[in-house]
Amino acid sequence: MNEWGVLSVTELTRIVKERLVTDPRLTGVAVRGEISNFKHHGSGHMYFTLKDAASRIRCVMFRTNNARLRFRPEDGLKVIAQGDVGVYEAAGDYQLYVRSLVPAGQGELALAFEQLKARLAAEGLFDPARKRPLPFLPRRVGVVTSLHGAALRDILSVIRRRFPSMPVIVAPAVVQGDEGPESVVRAIERINRREGVDVLIVGRGGGSLEELWTFNDERVARAIAASRIPVISAVGHETDFTIADFAADRRAPTPSAAAEMAVPEEATLRAALGSLAERLKRSVQRQLEQRRDRLDAVCRRPSLARPERLLDQWRQRVDDGVQGLALAMSGRLEAAGGRLALAAGKLDALSPLATLGRGYAICRRSDTGEVVRRADQVAPGVPVVVRVHEAEVFGRVERAVPAAPPAKEGIFR
Repeated sequence: MNEWGVLSVTELTRIVKERLVTDPRLTGVAVRGEISNFKHHGSGHMYFTLKDAASRIRCVMFRTNNARLRFRPEDGLKVIAQGDVGVYEAAGDYQLYVRSLVPAGQGELALAFEQLKARLAAEGLFDPARKRPLPFLPRRVGVVTSLHGAALRDILSVIRRRFPSMPVIVAPAVVQGDEGPESVVRAIERINRREGVDVLIVGRGGGSLEELWTFNDERVARAIAASRIPVISAVGHETDFTIADFAADRRAPTPSAAAEMAVPEEATLRAALGSLAERLKRSVQRQLEQRRDRLDAVCRRPSLARPERLLDQWRQRVDDGVQGLALAMSGRLEAAGGRLALAAGKLDALSPLATLGRGYAICRRSDTGEVVRRADQVAPGVPVVVRVHEAEVFGRVERAVPAAPPAKEGIFR
């Protein structure tokens, strides 16, 4: 302070800060209010305002304090914040430095459960359409649980009773505490890398909400949803529900029930197979008897009792057919020969050669080859050729005199 008693802004702020810090009523104080203007900074620190109907106070919750929060602070959420009142000197604002934060009116874990459930459901992680059916008869069963819990003993006991020869692969995991979520995720991934595992049981025995919290972790839910192997969630007792139950393909009320879901009863299967085999045997025998009876009936037919008789009849029918065909062909050839002779006679009667044979002749001009039918077609000296029955006569016209028409024009006798 200077000689005039005037304080700087920084000096006044520090005096106020010292008063607030030294007041025991403002150390470890718990404040109830509604969150507004919430911001989760990239540095990991949380900044928000707590308000009621009449007032508000700025709050900051550093990363080291909020890292263990199981729920997600958000605007409108009523909470109880515990911390120390101080002053942010750069702005001259007094604020609450929050060390712990719990929901007002409901437990922190219950709120975290509902928040995560709503968020993952909105993503479609619990959609029934993505649930896969369990295999009827798996080649191997995978189990993710603690090696020291009763859950593993119950699962193995049920599987050995129902299907003694069923192979079981166990991936041990920590199922409680801070290490639990990461341990369960790694165990699920190990089982998924094994060949021949067709169904996976993930779970543990009963406990309090805090003890079961590993299976309410988002990382575990996403690992179950990403598993290539169908997953049965078996956490706690029948009344216990976890986020893993919603993410899994099937929920079992207990680990023992999960084992019953995973494998059928070997004795029942063998009995069913034996019954089917007996039915198949009877069906085959019945079919064989029916075929044998039909074969016997066919063999008793006369044609098959003495097959040579049937062949003799067919040989005789073939001979009769050949003889009938020969007679028919002979008759047709004889009739065709008669028709041919008649046609040849008619053709011979109409032939010009036959006319020439009766003493007629055909006269043509040698120079033009035309048939001479009239006197004016030739003149003295024109060369002609006369065709008689068996020869041709060459000569020249001495004269051409019209005469009475001959029997056929152009033909001389």
